[in-house]
Amino acid sequence: MPDLSQYLPILLFLGVALLLSSAFVFLPMLVARLTGAHKPNAQKLSEYECGFPAFEDPRSQFDVRFYLVAILFIIFDLEAAFLYPWAVSVFTLGWTAWISMMIFIAELALGLVYAWKKGALDWE
Repeated sequence: MPDLSQYLPILLFLGVALLLSSAFVFLPMLVARLTGAHKPNAQKLSEYECGFPAFEDPRSQFDVRFYLVAILFIIFDLEAAFLYPWAVSVFTLGWTAWISMMIFIAELALGLVYAWKKGALDWE
């Protein structure tokens, strides 16, 4: 029979995590109820992101160009995420790391030029 007391720290950790996560979810709701922030009115329900009412059904499909720009943003955001740790440790890694990163940046630059030439960055 295994010794189940070894699992006690894991159960305590899960209990604390469950307690904290439910506190982060339910405490703001409780505070909103107590302070009156949950009461809807016309000003609270108005559009605040773009400043004007939507023209059509909000469940309509987006234009594919929106997704292309989003994918390009993710690609170049990942490039920045890879570039920072490399820049911090480039002097200890040597020439191989420098050459491989230059190849990586050149591939991304070629992809950017290709997307630019195809008109993926043009927004009409």
